[in-house]
Order: sequence, then structure tokens, then C-alpha cells
Amino acid sequence: MAAFIAKQLVGNKLESVKGAVGGGDDESKGEEGEAGEDPEVAEARREAEEKRIEKHRKMEEEREELRQGIRDKYGIKKKDPFAIMEDPDMEGRLGRKRKTPAELAAEAQAAEEDEGSLPLPGNLGELTSKASELKGELTAKVTEKCTVQ
Repeated sequence: MAAFIAKQLVGNKLESVKGAVGGGDDESKGEEGEAGEDPEVAEARREAEEKRIEKHRKMEEEREELRQGIRDKYGIKKKDPFAIMEDPDMEGRLGRKRKTPAELAAEAQAAEEDEGSLPLPGNLGELTSKASELKGELTAKVTEKCTVQ
């Protein structure tokens, strides 16, 4: 409760101080903004921005040369930024691409068709004969070792 009362007392004085410092009136700022700016100042600001952009471009080129040197030294392949961006909706996603209802229906239909016919190996006859031989051997061993009481 004491904090609330202190905030009320200081808050009102704080608002009056903000106005005196210059943080209060946005309307006067708008009048002198871009339209009222001296053309020489505007040109100087534009040139400074161009110089800044050029400086950053050169720095990035130097960094890329260093990166390429490291890639060459250690045999690292550069990632292709366009390979990832196949689908613009996938940008920033961690999971896989969600399937549309049409894709899901097509997969379900293909699964139903495959369910009826099982893929059989080419040497099916050989495998069935081996299975019947093993079955006979096992039954013979079981009858030898086990006696029914």
C-alpha cells in the first residue's frame, strides 16, 4: 500500500519533469521534421547513410573472404541459401511440411491398394519348402525329447 501512495506522489512530479526535458510534445517535432529540414543537412544525412551502407558492404565482403578461406582450408561446403527456401511457408519452421487433405487422402488410398496385395519374394517356392523341412525337423525333435504323461 505504501508503494502505491509513493508512486502517486512521485508519478505526478515525474510527468511534469518529462514535459520540461522535452519528451512530451510530439506535435512540435512533427512540424520541424523532414519537411522543414535544411536541404544541406538532408543531403549530408543521405551521404552519411550511403557511406555507412558502403562500409558495411565492404566489411561483409571481407568476412565472406575469410569464411571462404576457412571453408577451403577445412573442406567445408557452403550452404546453399536457396535450397532451403523451396517453400516460402516453411521458412522459420522446425518441423516437416504439413500435408494437405488431398495428399492425405491419396496416401490412404495407396495404402488400401497395397494392403490387398502383399509383395512376395521371387523365390517363394524355395522358402516354403525350407519352412516345411524346418517344421518337420522341429516336430521330430520335440517328440523325441518330450513324452506325454
